[in-house]
Amino acid sequence: MSDDTAKSDKHPTGAPWRNFYGRLKGKTLKSSQQAYLAEDLQALSPGAVDWDVNPDRNAIDLQALFGGKPVWLEVGFGGGEHMVHQAAQNPDTGIIGCEPYINGVAMLLGKIRKAGVENLAVHPGDARDMFDVLPTASISRAFLLYPDPWPKKRHHRRRFVTAEHLEPLARVLKPGAIFRVATDIPDYVRQTMQEVPKHGFEWLAEGPDDWRNCWDDWISTRYEKKALREGRTPHYMTFRRKAE
Repeated sequence: MSDDTAKSDKHPTGAPWRNFYGRLKGKTLKSSQQAYLAEDLQALSPGAVDWDVNPDRNAIDLQALFGGKPVWLEVGFGGGEHMVHQAAQNPDTGIIGCEPYINGVAMLLGKIRKAGVENLAVHPGDARDMFDVLPTASISRAFLLYPDPWPKKRHHRRRFVTAEHLEPLARVLKPGAIFRVATDIPDYVRQTMQEVPKHGFEWLAEGPDDWRNCWDDWISTRYEKKALREGRTPHYMTFRRKAE
């Protein structure tokens, strides 16, 4: 048995054992950020996502959440720059963001207040729990932007672009839905190109410019700016969910 395998495949609550490897909290939150979490986060909940409140894994009601608007999903929204930008540019779309790093959640909430956008929902946790409760073929677009690269080879199985994440993502995306991936790590590009097409996606590139140049509606994030400062090259990959 490996060090990542539990003795049972179920948690006492009924939840599967899902190892989470990233940070949940960083430096001490500012008082304003603590206020955002206390005052704003609950109202932005997409519904019952966590196992302790939804042990039967009933699907959340996207119709009630966004009034029938198309729904997009951002996995790991970081500090929230892209998510708020897309919400402001697409008021007729509902966007759900998942991010377990509480400092990032607090930063997003501050940006939401400043921008005054209302077409967002926030899950401060693992995207795999969100996949459990999203209806099949309910998401029109998904984003994976500068995910944790896990650079050591023995950690590559922790990356998002593995079957553990791509299979449920494919289930919740509508046929024809767009999946965007941005990364500055060449080996992450390799694994993305190798694994994503195995799970019901086709790459929409016709030439080098289709992955070298950012999308028309792109806003650079702090992670991308750091990559550029350190001399790394961003890659922008666009996939489409195939029809069954």
